[in-house]
Amino acid sequence: MNTSRFLIATCLLLPTVAIADYFDDFTVSGYVAGSYNYLQRDNRFTSGAYNRQFDTEPNGFTLQQAAITIAKQPPQGWGGLVNLIFGRDALALASYGINPDTGIHNFGWDVEQLFLQYATGPLTFIGGKFNSLAGSSEGSDLTQNSNFSASLLSTFAVPSTHMGVRGTYALNDKLSLIAGINNGWDSIRDTSRGKTVELGIAYILNPLFSLAISGYSGDQRATDRTAWGPMGRRDLIDVLATFHATKKLTLVANYDYATQKNAALLDGTLGTATWQAIAGYVNYKFTEQWHISLRGENFSDPDGYRTGVAQNLQELTFTLGYAPIKCLELRLETRRDFSNKKSFVDYNGVSVKNNQQSYAFEALYKF
Repeated sequence: MNTSRFLIATCLLLPTVAIADYFDDFTVSGYVAGSYNYLQRDNRFTSGAYNRQFDTEPNGFTLQQAAITIAKQPPQGWGGLVNLIFGRDALALASYGINPDTGIHNFGWDVEQLFLQYATGPLTFIGGKFNSLAGSSEGSDLTQNSNFSASLLSTFAVPSTHMGVRGTYALNDKLSLIAGINNGWDSIRDTSRGKTVELGIAYILNPLFSLAISGYSGDQRATDRTAWGPMGRRDLIDVLATFHATKKLTLVANYDYATQKNAALLDGTLGTATWQAIAGYVNYKFTEQWHISLRGENFSDPDGYRTGVAQNLQELTFTLGYAPIKCLELRLETRRDFSNKKSFVDYNGVSVKNNQQSYAFEALYKF
């Protein structure tokens, strides 16, 4: 090969090698989750609001999620992440401003997360659409949840995602401070024209115990997923504690308290609505293949602002998980919800009860 040809080949090869090296830092992961679910009653309260977030199928099979995440998140420099989901869950998770409807029954799509990242020293900044700090005992990533059905806390008490910017400062390997500003709760744009501030602290005492506290405050439309109506300040405090009692036993507690001003109350007036929730988890791993999870919750909605019924809800969930191979997990679940009001509608649409029973089977394939 003469010199000119060698130089041309080198010039063509070097960009290819550089691009290949750049993409070597990317990770691609995902999962597919399908379920069979049976609800003893209808999936709505007497107010018409859903009483379950994802497991709404009264008696049938559902593609809950097909998700893929592409990420490059180096400890220094630029990176980013995109997380796409498809299936029934996308219809419930999609932020206001995104139309998840595909025209196919029980099948939607959503850009769950999409953000740029820049890290320098102990500081990391992200900007775009990202998961909430609140309610982190459960999330949209089904592989990280110990149960099939979504908790009352994650369904009614807290936001799922935000659109905005967030900065995290790691003081050391145990303590991190978080601050951000965003467009409110589960909304691409801030229809109230007032931003929401988020503050958080994450503390890892030791390998056994960790604590995360986050808060949100800002103007919010009193009626979610609308661009009209009264506005008022919405405040939320979220506390999450995790205790790894042994290598097999993990205990988790998550508490939330929130208020909304200028909320439309059930008596037709505007006032301050409050709600609070507490969820507790007992997760035990027998072997690499077998595990169980017991979840108990209480959700208080005295003004009926979150569920449409002034009520106090409890639920108890038991989940048995089995992983025949590393990339596949099978879950059997039974759950019972209770209310101090007869708020669960029967299938006939007429009679009402104060409880709801469900049974579910989920298959979760990870790649």
